Amino acid sequence: MTEPLQGAVQCLSPAGLHTMRYVQWGEPRNPRVLLCVHGLARTGRDFDRLARVLARDYRVVCPDVAGRGRSDWLRDPGHYQINQYAADMVTLIARLDVEKVAWLGTSMGGLIGIGLAGLPQSPIERLILNDVGPHLELAGLLRIGAYVGKQPRFENLEEAIAYNRSIASGFGMRGDDEWREITASALRPDGNGFVLHYDPAISTPLRALTPELVQSGEQLLWQLYDGIRCPTLLLRGETSDLLSAESAAQMAGRGPRPPVVTIPGVGHAPMFFDPAQIEVVRAFLAGA
Repeated sequence: MTEPLQGAVQCLSPAGLHTMRYVQWGEPRNPRVLLCVHGLARTGRDFDRLARVLARDYRVVCPDVAGRGRSDWLRDPGHYQINQYAADMVTLIARLDVEKVAWLGTSMGGLIGIGLAGLPQSPIERLILNDVGPHLELAGLLRIGAYVGKQPRFENLEEAIAYNRSIASGFGMRGDDEWREITASALRPDGNGFVLHYDPAISTPLRALTPELVQSGEQLLWQLYDGIRCPTLLLRGETSDLLSAESAAQMAGRGPRPPVVTIPGVGHAPMFFDPAQIEVVRAFLAGA
Protein backbone atom coordinates (compact mmCIF):
# COMPACT_ATOMS: atom_id res chain seq x y z
CA MET A 1 0.00 0.00 0.00
CA THR A 2 1.60 3.27 -1.12
CA GLU A 3 -1.02 5.58 0.40
CA PRO A 4 -3.15 5.03 3.50
CA LEU A 5 -6.91 5.12 3.87
CA GLN A 6 -8.33 8.26 5.47
CA GLY A 7 -10.65 8.08 8.47
CA ALA A 8 -12.38 10.33 10.99
CA VAL A 9 -14.16 9.93 14.31
CA GLN A 10 -16.25 12.39 16.30
CA CYS A 11 -15.06 12.98 19.87
CA LEU A 12 -16.38 14.92 22.86
CA SER A 13 -14.71 17.51 25.06
CA PRO A 14 -16.35 19.58 27.82
CA ALA A 15 -16.61 22.40 25.26
CA GLY A 16 -18.40 20.34 22.62
CA LEU A 17 -17.78 17.96 19.74
CA HIS A 18 -14.68 17.81 17.56
CA THR A 19 -13.47 15.54 14.78
CA MET A 20 -10.22 13.60 15.05
CA ARG A 21 -8.82 12.39 11.74
CA TYR A 22 -6.43 9.53 11.15
CA VAL A 23 -4.77 7.48 8.45
CA GLN A 24 -4.91 3.71 8.32
CA TRP A 25 -2.39 1.40 6.70
CA GLY A 26 -2.82 -2.30 5.92
CA GLU A 27 -5.83 -4.57 5.70
CA PRO A 28 -8.84 -2.62 7.08
CA ARG A 29 -10.35 -5.75 8.64
CA ASN A 30 -7.17 -6.91 10.35
CA PRO A 31 -8.00 -7.32 14.08
CA ARG A 32 -4.32 -6.77 14.96
CA VAL A 33 -4.11 -3.00 15.39
CA LEU A 34 -1.05 -0.89 16.08
CA LEU A 35 -1.93 2.64 17.18
CA CYS A 36 0.90 5.14 16.58
CA VAL A 37 0.55 8.45 18.42
CA HIS A 38 2.83 11.40 17.66
CA GLY A 39 4.56 14.09 19.72
CA LEU A 40 3.40 17.49 20.91
CA ALA A 41 3.69 19.54 17.71
CA ARG A 42 3.76 16.75 15.12
CA THR A 43 1.18 14.75 13.12
CA GLY A 44 0.30 11.13 12.45
CA ARG A 45 2.20 11.19 9.17
CA ASP A 46 5.44 10.95 11.17
CA PHE A 47 4.94 7.18 11.09
CA ASP A 48 4.55 6.68 7.33
CA ARG A 49 7.80 4.78 6.85
CA LEU A 50 7.26 2.53 9.86
CA ALA A 51 3.63 1.93 8.87
CA ARG A 52 4.52 0.81 5.35
CA VAL A 53 6.73 -1.92 6.82
CA LEU A 54 4.47 -3.07 9.65
CA ALA A 55 1.26 -2.98 7.57
CA ARG A 56 2.13 -6.47 6.38
CA ASP A 57 1.18 -7.74 9.85
CA TYR A 58 -0.86 -4.96 11.45
CA ARG A 59 -3.57 -2.48 10.72
CA VAL A 60 -1.48 0.57 11.54
CA VAL A 61 -3.59 3.56 12.61
CA CYS A 62 -1.98 6.98 12.97
CA PRO A 63 -4.24 9.75 14.32
CA ASP A 64 -3.68 13.48 14.26
CA VAL A 65 -4.25 14.37 17.91
CA ALA A 66 -6.80 17.18 18.39
CA GLY A 67 -5.33 20.53 17.39
CA ARG A 68 -2.82 18.98 15.00
CA GLY A 69 -2.79 18.09 11.34
CA ARG A 70 -6.21 17.56 9.79
CA SER A 71 -8.01 17.18 13.13
CA ASP A 72 -10.23 19.93 14.53
CA TRP A 73 -8.88 22.57 16.86
CA LEU A 74 -10.52 22.48 20.30
CA ARG A 75 -12.90 25.30 21.15
CA ASP A 76 -11.34 25.69 24.59
CA PRO A 77 -7.52 25.43 24.44
CA GLY A 78 -7.49 24.62 28.13
CA HIS A 79 -8.57 21.12 27.12
CA TYR A 80 -5.32 20.40 25.28
CA GLN A 81 -4.48 17.95 28.05
CA ILE A 82 -3.49 14.28 28.34
CA ASN A 83 -6.86 13.26 29.79
CA GLN A 84 -8.71 14.73 26.80
CA TYR A 85 -6.37 13.08 24.33
CA ALA A 86 -6.76 9.74 26.12
CA ALA A 87 -10.56 10.00 25.97
CA ASP A 88 -10.32 10.71 22.23
CA MET A 89 -8.18 7.60 21.73
CA VAL A 90 -10.72 5.43 23.56
CA THR A 91 -13.34 6.74 21.11
CA LEU A 92 -11.04 5.93 18.20
CA ILE A 93 -10.40 2.39 19.44
CA ALA A 94 -14.17 1.85 19.67
CA ARG A 95 -14.50 3.06 16.05
CA LEU A 96 -11.84 0.54 14.99
CA ASP A 97 -14.04 -2.20 16.49
CA VAL A 98 -11.29 -3.96 18.43
CA GLU A 99 -10.93 -4.62 22.13
CA LYS A 100 -7.13 -4.54 22.29
CA VAL A 101 -4.40 -2.57 20.52
CA ALA A 102 -0.64 -2.34 20.48
CA TRP A 103 0.52 1.22 21.16
CA LEU A 104 3.56 3.16 20.01
CA GLY A 105 3.76 6.65 21.48
CA THR A 106 6.41 9.26 20.77
CA SER A 107 6.89 11.88 23.49
CA MET A 108 3.35 13.23 24.13
CA GLY A 109 1.97 10.10 22.48
CA GLY A 110 3.84 8.04 25.04
CA LEU A 111 2.37 10.05 27.92
CA ILE A 112 -1.10 9.39 26.53
CA GLY A 113 -0.15 5.71 26.36
CA ILE A 114 0.92 5.70 30.02
CA GLY A 115 -2.37 7.38 30.90
CA LEU A 116 -4.35 4.59 29.23
CA ALA A 117 -2.13 1.57 29.89
CA GLY A 118 -2.07 2.28 33.62
CA LEU A 119 -5.85 2.05 33.96
CA PRO A 120 -7.72 -1.12 34.94
CA GLN A 121 -9.18 -2.92 31.91
CA SER A 122 -6.87 -0.97 29.60
CA PRO A 123 -7.26 -1.69 25.87
CA ILE A 124 -3.46 -1.55 25.44
CA GLU A 125 -1.95 -5.04 25.29
CA ARG A 126 1.58 -4.08 24.22
CA LEU A 127 3.20 -0.68 24.81
CA ILE A 128 6.20 1.10 23.27
CA LEU A 129 7.27 4.37 24.89
CA ASN A 130 9.47 6.45 22.60
CA ASP A 131 11.81 8.73 24.54
CA VAL A 132 9.40 9.68 27.28
CA GLY A 133 8.50 8.78 30.84
CA PRO A 134 6.83 10.14 33.99
CA HIS A 135 9.84 12.35 34.75
CA LEU A 136 10.90 14.79 32.04
CA GLU A 137 14.09 16.85 32.18
CA LEU A 138 13.68 20.59 32.64
CA ALA A 139 16.19 21.41 29.89
CA GLY A 140 14.15 19.51 27.32
CA LEU A 141 10.89 21.03 28.48
CA LEU A 142 12.32 24.53 28.27
CA ARG A 143 13.67 23.87 24.77
CA ILE A 144 10.30 22.64 23.53
CA GLY A 145 8.43 25.41 25.33
CA ALA A 146 10.57 28.01 23.59
CA TYR A 147 9.08 27.21 20.17
CA VAL A 148 5.73 25.46 20.65
CA GLY A 149 2.85 27.87 20.23
CA LYS A 150 4.67 30.21 17.92
CA GLN A 151 3.43 30.30 14.34
CA PRO A 152 6.22 31.31 11.99
CA ARG A 153 5.36 31.65 8.32
CA PHE A 154 7.67 30.24 5.68
CA GLU A 155 7.93 31.61 2.17
CA ASN A 156 8.94 28.20 0.83
CA LEU A 157 9.71 24.65 1.89
CA GLU A 158 13.43 25.34 2.17
CA GLU A 159 12.81 27.97 4.85
CA ALA A 160 10.65 25.50 6.76
CA ILE A 161 13.33 22.80 6.53
CA ALA A 162 15.96 25.17 7.91
CA TYR A 163 13.65 26.07 10.81
CA ASN A 164 12.89 22.40 11.52
CA ARG A 165 16.59 21.55 11.57
CA SER A 166 17.11 24.29 14.17
CA ILE A 167 14.43 23.09 16.59
CA ALA A 168 14.48 19.32 15.99
CA SER A 169 18.08 18.33 15.46
CA GLY A 170 17.49 15.42 17.84
CA PHE A 171 15.35 13.64 15.24
CA GLY A 172 18.55 12.33 13.72
CA MET A 173 17.53 12.67 10.08
CA ARG A 174 20.15 11.23 7.71
CA GLY A 175 20.27 13.83 4.96
CA ASP A 176 18.35 16.47 3.06
CA ASP A 177 15.69 14.10 1.68
CA GLU A 178 14.70 12.89 5.13
CA TRP A 179 14.59 16.45 6.49
CA ARG A 180 12.38 17.41 3.56
CA GLU A 181 9.98 14.54 4.24
CA ILE A 182 9.72 15.04 8.00
CA THR A 183 9.20 18.79 7.53
CA ALA A 184 6.61 18.62 4.75
CA SER A 185 4.41 16.27 6.77
CA ALA A 186 3.93 18.92 9.48
CA LEU A 187 3.13 21.94 7.27
CA ARG A 188 -0.03 23.35 5.77
CA PRO A 189 -0.29 25.85 2.91
CA ASP A 190 -0.88 29.48 3.83
CA GLY A 191 -1.31 31.69 0.79
CA ASN A 192 1.89 31.41 -1.18
CA GLY A 193 3.80 29.96 1.76
CA PHE A 194 3.47 27.54 4.66
CA VAL A 195 2.76 27.48 8.38
CA LEU A 196 3.08 24.70 10.95
CA HIS A 197 0.15 22.29 10.92
CA TYR A 198 -1.13 22.81 14.46
CA ASP A 199 -3.18 25.16 16.59
CA PRO A 200 -0.77 27.60 18.31
CA ALA A 201 -3.03 27.38 21.37
CA ILE A 202 -1.79 23.83 22.12
CA SER A 203 0.80 25.65 24.24
CA THR A 204 -1.87 27.18 26.53
CA PRO A 205 -1.76 24.44 29.22
CA LEU A 206 2.06 24.52 29.14
CA ARG A 207 2.12 28.24 29.91
CA ALA A 208 -0.20 27.64 32.86
CA LEU A 209 2.11 25.12 34.54
CA THR A 210 3.55 25.88 37.95
CA PRO A 211 6.21 23.85 39.82
CA GLU A 212 3.45 22.46 42.01
CA LEU A 213 1.40 21.33 39.01
CA VAL A 214 4.45 19.75 37.40
CA GLN A 215 5.20 17.82 40.58
CA SER A 216 1.63 16.58 41.05
CA GLY A 217 1.42 15.63 37.37
CA GLU A 218 4.62 13.61 37.63
CA GLN A 219 3.35 11.80 40.72
CA LEU A 220 0.16 10.87 38.90
CA LEU A 221 2.12 9.60 35.89
CA TRP A 222 4.32 7.45 38.11
CA GLN A 223 1.21 6.02 39.75
CA LEU A 224 -0.23 5.16 36.34
CA TYR A 225 3.12 3.82 35.14
CA ASP A 226 3.38 1.52 38.15
CA GLY A 227 -0.07 0.18 37.26
CA ILE A 228 0.92 -0.93 33.76
CA ARG A 229 0.62 -4.70 33.38
CA CYS A 230 1.20 -5.22 29.66
CA PRO A 231 4.59 -5.98 28.04
CA THR A 232 6.37 -2.65 27.60
CA LEU A 233 9.44 -1.44 25.71
CA LEU A 234 11.25 1.83 26.40
CA LEU A 235 13.21 3.52 23.60
CA ARG A 236 15.62 6.34 24.40
CA GLY A 237 17.56 8.61 22.10
CA GLU A 238 21.21 8.42 23.09
CA THR A 239 21.54 12.20 23.50
CA SER A 240 17.95 12.92 24.56
CA ASP A 241 17.50 16.08 26.63
CA LEU A 242 13.98 15.04 27.69
CA LEU A 243 14.45 11.48 28.99
CA SER A 244 17.71 11.08 30.86
CA ALA A 245 19.59 7.79 31.16
CA GLU A 246 18.93 7.92 34.92
CA SER A 247 15.18 8.25 34.39
CA ALA A 248 15.22 5.39 31.89
CA ALA A 249 17.04 3.22 34.41
CA GLN A 250 14.47 4.10 37.07
CA MET A 251 11.66 3.13 34.69
CA ALA A 252 13.40 -0.17 33.96
CA GLY A 253 13.32 -1.05 37.65
CA ARG A 254 9.66 -0.43 38.43
CA GLY A 255 6.15 -0.72 37.00
CA PRO A 256 6.20 -2.89 33.86
CA ARG A 257 10.04 -3.12 34.08
CA PRO A 258 10.60 -2.56 30.39
CA PRO A 259 13.79 -3.39 28.57
CA VAL A 260 15.49 -0.17 27.48
CA VAL A 261 16.85 0.20 23.95
CA THR A 262 19.11 3.18 23.38
CA ILE A 263 19.03 4.51 19.82
CA PRO A 264 22.54 5.71 18.90
CA GLY A 265 23.17 9.08 17.30
CA VAL A 266 19.69 10.39 18.08
CA GLY A 267 18.29 12.79 20.66
CA HIS A 268 14.63 13.59 21.24
CA ALA A 269 13.16 11.69 19.58
CA PRO A 270 13.76 8.71 17.25
CA MET A 271 11.49 9.06 14.20
CA PHE A 272 11.68 5.53 12.71
CA PHE A 273 13.19 6.51 9.38
CA ASP A 274 16.13 4.18 10.03
CA PRO A 275 15.31 0.51 9.22
CA ALA A 276 17.18 -0.53 12.37
CA GLN A 277 14.77 1.50 14.51
CA ILE A 278 11.79 -0.04 12.73
CA GLU A 279 13.22 -3.51 13.33
CA VAL A 280 13.37 -2.86 17.10
CA VAL A 281 9.63 -2.10 17.03
CA ARG A 282 8.79 -5.05 14.78
CA ALA A 283 10.73 -7.51 16.95
CA PHE A 284 9.08 -6.34 20.16
CA LEU A 285 5.59 -6.52 18.66
CA ALA A 286 6.38 -10.04 17.45
CA GLY A 287 7.22 -11.05 21.02
CA ALA A 288 10.98 -11.14 20.64
